[in-house]
Amino acid sequence: MAFNHLPARVHDALAPLSVKPVTDSVPMAKNHRPDHPQPDPASRPSPEAVLHRLASGPSRSARITHTEHLPPRAGRHAVWPDRIRSEVIAAVQARGIEHPWAHQALAAEHALDGDSVVVATGTASGKSLAYLMPVLSALLDGSEAPNGRGATAMYLSPTKALAADQCRAVRELAEPLGNAVRPAVYDGDTPFEEREWVRQYANYVLTNPDMLHRGILPSHPRWASFLKSLKYVVIDECHTYRGVFGSHVAQVLRRLRRLCARYGASPVFLLASATAAEPSVAARRLTGLPVVEVADDASPRGELVFALWEPPLTELHGEKGAPVRRTATAETADLLTDLTVQGVRSVAFVRSRRGAELISVIAQERLAEVDRSLVRRVAAYRGGYLPEERRALERALHSGELLGLAATTALELGVDVSGLDAVVIAGYPGTRASLWQQAGRAGRSGQGALAVLVARDDPLDTYLVHHPKALFDRPVESTVLDPDNPYVLAPHLCAAAAEIPLTEADLELFGPVSADVLTQLEAAKLLRRRTRAWHWTRRERAADLTDIRGSGGPPVQIVEEGTGRLLGTVDAEAAHSAVHEGAVHLHQGRTYLVRSLDLKDSVALVEQADPPYSTAARDTTAISVLETETEIPWGSGRLCLGSVEVTNQVVSFLRRRLITGEVLGETKLDLPPRTLRTRAVWWTVTEDQLDEARINPEILGGALHAAEHASIGMLPLFATCDRWDIGGVSVPLHPDTLLPTVFVYDGHPGGAGFAERAFHTARAWLTATREAIASCECEAGCPSCVQSPKCGNGNEPLHKRGAVRLLTTLLRGAPEEAGTEAGTGTDGTGAEASGEPD
Repeated sequence: MAFNHLPARVHDALAPLSVKPVTDSVPMAKNHRPDHPQPDPASRPSPEAVLHRLASGPSRSARITHTEHLPPRAGRHAVWPDRIRSEVIAAVQARGIEHPWAHQALAAEHALDGDSVVVATGTASGKSLAYLMPVLSALLDGSEAPNGRGATAMYLSPTKALAADQCRAVRELAEPLGNAVRPAVYDGDTPFEEREWVRQYANYVLTNPDMLHRGILPSHPRWASFLKSLKYVVIDECHTYRGVFGSHVAQVLRRLRRLCARYGASPVFLLASATAAEPSVAARRLTGLPVVEVADDASPRGELVFALWEPPLTELHGEKGAPVRRTATAETADLLTDLTVQGVRSVAFVRSRRGAELISVIAQERLAEVDRSLVRRVAAYRGGYLPEERRALERALHSGELLGLAATTALELGVDVSGLDAVVIAGYPGTRASLWQQAGRAGRSGQGALAVLVARDDPLDTYLVHHPKALFDRPVESTVLDPDNPYVLAPHLCAAAAEIPLTEADLELFGPVSADVLTQLEAAKLLRRRTRAWHWTRRERAADLTDIRGSGGPPVQIVEEGTGRLLGTVDAEAAHSAVHEGAVHLHQGRTYLVRSLDLKDSVALVEQADPPYSTAARDTTAISVLETETEIPWGSGRLCLGSVEVTNQVVSFLRRRLITGEVLGETKLDLPPRTLRTRAVWWTVTEDQLDEARINPEILGGALHAAEHASIGMLPLFATCDRWDIGGVSVPLHPDTLLPTVFVYDGHPGGAGFAERAFHTARAWLTATREAIASCECEAGCPSCVQSPKCGNGNEPLHKRGAVRLLTTLLRGAPEEAGTEAGTGTDGTGAEASGEPD
């Protein structure tokens, strides 16, 4: 019997110094807008005072397990680079920035020298100004060219919201420059009647990798004038391009470089990230070019108070009688309510679309009991909303009309929310990079800020709130991406051949495995070689072969059955578990029940309802080993890395009572299985090791299953991933290994690098796993240690003590070099490197 733990696709370090902040100038925060009225920082309550009020209720203070004070930091100015146009300097100074910070000036100098550069400094450190100085100067120079349209620039953002926000900021900053700078957003929300104007006249196009892949590159003849003059490509929030998504974006950028070269351009790449380790290495993987690193943050920073918050145990009992903590959703809704009542401008970051909607609804209901005028000042923000809904929420947030917002990571990246005083994070977001990115949304006007991480009932969350050094004394993760993944590379070679026939000279650009992949594409009759070039052979668009965010097909439209109104969309990969028949769907505070899911037409029909429960899908998994690439002995057992095939099927769903999570019942489903070829790490144990660990056949399955769950929960501490990006299977006797085996695999075709990181950090990773299980105060296992929220077997069987003994024995045989790469310890707090995620 196999016990499975299946993936469901979803998709800065602040460097504080003990010095006083500067008071003689205002930092250029991303999209800094002095015209937006901001309360006097001196009139705002201190973050300590806000936290004290939050913790003042009955039993509240005991929920804070740790408080970290990150002191303010002074800034260091520099002179304006002499090659920046005086008109640009005057426009920036008119916005209240008299002098640049040192890192801004250095990055601009590199760009002016023609060097691609990555600015990796903290949130609100003015990275926008660092790249806008050379970009605006180039556009101003180009406007004076005697012939042609002059220089152009492109801005790439991972989200539409960020691109729209940046466009507003550029328009305001460049207003004194007149018609020399013509910014425009070009994405899926851009009306068709405006797109032709953008192609012909805009010289600063703000878009995203998806639109570049599907819209701009396949239509490059219509963009010839723009591409021929392309001087700079800005890649904002570049740390988000990781895993399979990052690998796709890397190939999209290579296609862009190839087309630019055909038109005679060689753009300079300007990358920005507040949260990246080894930023120049990651930027080089992403762009395929040498990239200079600017990481010495010279900007000031206000004080940040960061609290770790653990919800209390309730009187309820979950599966197998395990104690249940109050949910992070309910706890976060309470905190957002309290902050709104205090008049503290706040954002609560939530991991799922459903969670964001639920927190908004709960907060509104509780605010109605206090002051009905506050109800309209709290809302939800997530991916899947229609464009006009997103824009309206963004305007309300900017204006201060909204005091509290429950948001998914769709709002995490760079969108200007100046004036926020507090951030509540409902559950560890999966990486330290995302944690600091979300915490950095508050305090962007220079005032002190409060951040609260609310732990979920989850092994990693529980571990972190009781081991704060794992968060505050470790660097952020590096970025894992693999442009040579053949599942990623193949469709982009097809797309490139459809754009301009491929030649052997192009293969160096696309990487060392491109020749082998090209041979396979020829054999599959997707490409055909004629004379010296390969041509796309099909009538359909080659760019449609892949969705770069890995959703595995067209998004499923969510339609109201009675009216035909489109409510939103959900990724195809998530449709089986999110909008199956009988699923509860939340949209802008309203609850809907899914009446039918049509996979052929990609439509889910829903009707408004008010069920007293939420739903959670359950599934089954089988796994087979295709190839063992590497293996090392761990005592008499082995640790392996290789390729596997995973077959998954959603088989039923649970109905859980709202707030408490109590299971009300289970309903069977009839959905087709799905197959995934990916990479995995796995370990085996022998009879001798089982005897040493005192594991008998009756508890073997439960011990393996518990160890599998906990190891998946702990892996995000060692790789830039989320537990929903990975899956696992544990088998008392696997047919391919002929031994008890635990698999952990990447939930992406071809792999995303997470299993490989697990292999190379295995000793530290599994040591932390063992410690997390052993230190949990429960008796037989609970969601804080070995129970999983996405277990296809309903967390049955599990044997907590057996898992501890099994891991202890396994680790006793681990070689010293296993998991001891630079920066990785054996105390479970090592940090090893590795969308619109919701």
